[in-house]
Amino acid sequence: MTDSARAARGGVPERPTLDGIEQRWAQRWQDDDTYAFDRSAVAGRAKAAVAGRAEATGPGTAAGRAGATGSGTAAGRAEATGPGTTADRGAAGRNVTPGGGRGAAPGSGRSARDDVYAIDTPPPTVSGELHMGHVFSYTHTDIVARFQRMRGKAVFYPMGWDDNGLPTERRVQNVYGVRCDPSLPYDPEWTPPQAPVTEAARKDPTPISRRNFVELCQTLTAADEQVFEALWRRLGLSVDWSLTYTTIGAAARATSQRAFLRNLARNEAYQAEAPTLWDVGYATAVAQAELEDRERPGAYHRLRFTGADGREVLIDTTRPELLPACVALVCHPDDERYADLVGSSVRTPVFGVEVPVRAHPLADPAKGTGIAMVCTFGDLTDVTWWRELALETRVVIGRDGRLLAEPPAGVPAGPYAALAGQSVNAARRAVVELLTTAGDLVGEVRPITHPVKFYERGDRPLEIVSTRQWYLRNGGRDPQLRAELLARGTELTWVPAHMRHRYEHWVGGLTGDWLVSRQRFFGVPVPVWYRLDDAGEPDHSQPLTPPEVMLPVDPSSEPPPGYDESQRGRPGGFVGDPDVLDTWATSSLTPQIVGGWETDPELFAMVFPMDLRPQGQEIIRTWLFSSVVRAHLEHGLLPWRDTVLSGWILDPDRKKMSKSKGNVVTPMALLEQHGSDAVRYWAANGRPGMDLAFDPAQIKVGRRLATKLLNASKFALGLGAADALRAPVTEPLDTAMLAELRSVVGEATAALDRYDHTAALQVTEAFFWRFCDDYIELVKERAYGTGPGADSARAALATALSVQLRLFAPVLPYVTEEVWSWWRYGSVHRATWPTSYEVDRAITGTGDPALLRLAADALSQVRRAKSERKLSMKAEVPLAEALGPAALLDQLTLVADDLRAAGRIGKLDRLPDRTDELVIACAF
Repeated sequence: MTDSARAARGGVPERPTLDGIEQRWAQRWQDDDTYAFDRSAVAGRAKAAVAGRAEATGPGTAAGRAGATGSGTAAGRAEATGPGTTADRGAAGRNVTPGGGRGAAPGSGRSARDDVYAIDTPPPTVSGELHMGHVFSYTHTDIVARFQRMRGKAVFYPMGWDDNGLPTERRVQNVYGVRCDPSLPYDPEWTPPQAPVTEAARKDPTPISRRNFVELCQTLTAADEQVFEALWRRLGLSVDWSLTYTTIGAAARATSQRAFLRNLARNEAYQAEAPTLWDVGYATAVAQAELEDRERPGAYHRLRFTGADGREVLIDTTRPELLPACVALVCHPDDERYADLVGSSVRTPVFGVEVPVRAHPLADPAKGTGIAMVCTFGDLTDVTWWRELALETRVVIGRDGRLLAEPPAGVPAGPYAALAGQSVNAARRAVVELLTTAGDLVGEVRPITHPVKFYERGDRPLEIVSTRQWYLRNGGRDPQLRAELLARGTELTWVPAHMRHRYEHWVGGLTGDWLVSRQRFFGVPVPVWYRLDDAGEPDHSQPLTPPEVMLPVDPSSEPPPGYDESQRGRPGGFVGDPDVLDTWATSSLTPQIVGGWETDPELFAMVFPMDLRPQGQEIIRTWLFSSVVRAHLEHGLLPWRDTVLSGWILDPDRKKMSKSKGNVVTPMALLEQHGSDAVRYWAANGRPGMDLAFDPAQIKVGRRLATKLLNASKFALGLGAADALRAPVTEPLDTAMLAELRSVVGEATAALDRYDHTAALQVTEAFFWRFCDDYIELVKERAYGTGPGADSARAALATALSVQLRLFAPVLPYVTEEVWSWWRYGSVHRATWPTSYEVDRAITGTGDPALLRLAADALSQVRRAKSERKLSMKAEVPLAEALGPAALLDQLTLVADDLRAAGRIGKLDRLPDRTDELVIACAF
């Protein structure tokens, strides 16, 4: 709907105020669908353009022939690139969007996609609480959306909620005191306890079925989402709320499962039994991208191994409890101390197991004794040695974080009995005692502090256990795919540009494929089943998959095609895969989820690939990279054109805000106290990729700016500016002001085009204060009068006010909408973005910005003279003398009448060439 169909002008209120405008305008925007994505209008424009081109070219013309296939279509690209090229490999076997993903119909030069600006909005995790970091980054995105909408684009601006995964499960467990037990049957009569529950209930949670648990997760997240939406609406995000989605909703589940099944069909997804990073607290596998190092206390223990000739070999380890899992000793190939041992074997202390001594370049001669114990598995280096040296496997730690009840093959049961079933810490103490008794613990234990791997959301060190998991190829083990993904990074526009290096560092450092399965419950189920053989064992080599028309599916409660529920778990029957997909495996498909991939082809052609991915810099390795992987594998292209990365929010001590540090500030109280525009103003002062300190004083500056905008607008409109819009501007001072505004429009537009909202705000704000403090003061006496000079002043005020309201609108949506409603029809946010041509059109002649600065300088000197004499600014100045170069005084003559009126100067004399610069001398 166009803004001309909206409400009529409201008139200037007697006492303008910022109070209450958020509630009033948020409701109006909602009622009027001000920010709705009008796909029918987009499609209509595209059809009209195609019809016009078809009439102009016709069949048989060069243009018509080009349109038969088009270089942008899949067929055209294949012909242009040929088999074996990077472009061909990228598209082979994939569902490539016509027109290179720009949605162009064959034969069209312009498409519906060209009229759309699509944003892949980050779906915030609803298991937490929104803080000022969210306000910071989401305001930046909203500025882009509002700017592009005013530029004439149909803005596709959805909102999603990331509601599946471990954080939600943990929140449900803590709020309701429950835990999921998949072995329990679904109880439709079960009702949750009153929340929040006691600490005792949390420590002894009630077991419930998986389906009951999932329903409880859905109930809690739905309530959280309402709170989040209320805050976003209050902040003024111009989201089309009809496009809202959740990452656990039916559309997201179907999209995620469809993409996974296609990955599986193309051999990009595979299952493997392998060493897996495991979080004991969450009881799930963890991907490489979810790791973080935390400094933790530890201790070096020096253990004595024995060679065949009785030679003593000492090794240092921080994990003596893994001694029964030892499979080798490793030294550096160039370390002469152990060169004669390489190829031989030694015996482990306490257990007496014979293990080989091998050489590998990852061994550090300067660390400890220079020779290391390889265990399966103590850390990621152990995994590398185990794989590359083809070592045996002796797993001793189970998924519960305890040592297994039975020793690995070849390890004597006698000494192992002291460790069986023990926690890692208890087993460590038991091994140290065994080593001490055997005399194989050499010297004193040496305390250290060292980095330990944690799951980013976990609170216990990770273990590495052997599990069967699903993986997705991401270039970690495929040099060609890695090169293709690195090339995608160069195609993407990065804001700021240096952030690309983080992407390249991550992709270049990958050591394995993406582990996408998780042993949790509230997530998108892995959509496969397995046949059970006559002994009831699953056949993992040939998973049963559903047709896409069945999606979404839940293998834990639905049978595969050709089976019925009575065959579940029985020999000769089937069993569903119990795992869910990593939350990033779904979030990596947000463009496809919200864009209607395979379910709404018209919409998908309009919005995919999208224009913008705004996000945090800390999730380049996860969300951004995984999204690039999915789009590359499925569509053979990037999922968006540009990405804008946010900086950190710092507390007043310049420390990053985080929940763990307890220095997070929540936004609602600030929005209520200062107003949304003021908070948005603070956020807009932070550039992409740059950190910004939380500063309440800056928010107060934003409040003063919004208030000044109200008052200055009331004053200008009170002079009759509303009725003078588009009238000619003829007076030198007026054209000078508009000439400067013309430059401001160009600078602000260029800044927003490069996603530098801060520069756009700064140039606009600086002009606004000059406009208020200088131009209005200089021109108001003339504007109060009648005749051509007064008409020119009112016309200039009208043009300047109209343009400035639109320049401020992306940052200050509420106050600009309020003022716009006083004298213009419709919404300022549906108005056309100002252009230099528009300002030029109002100017008679050329206009010289220097003239306004000259007049402002002269008026400033008059004011200073009054201030020094402690006189009122309304005090009369009987005589003022203007000294300076003759050419400068000639220019001042053009605005002399306005200067005399503003300064209350009785007589203004010119004294040329007395000084090198302008001097106004006042006589009282």
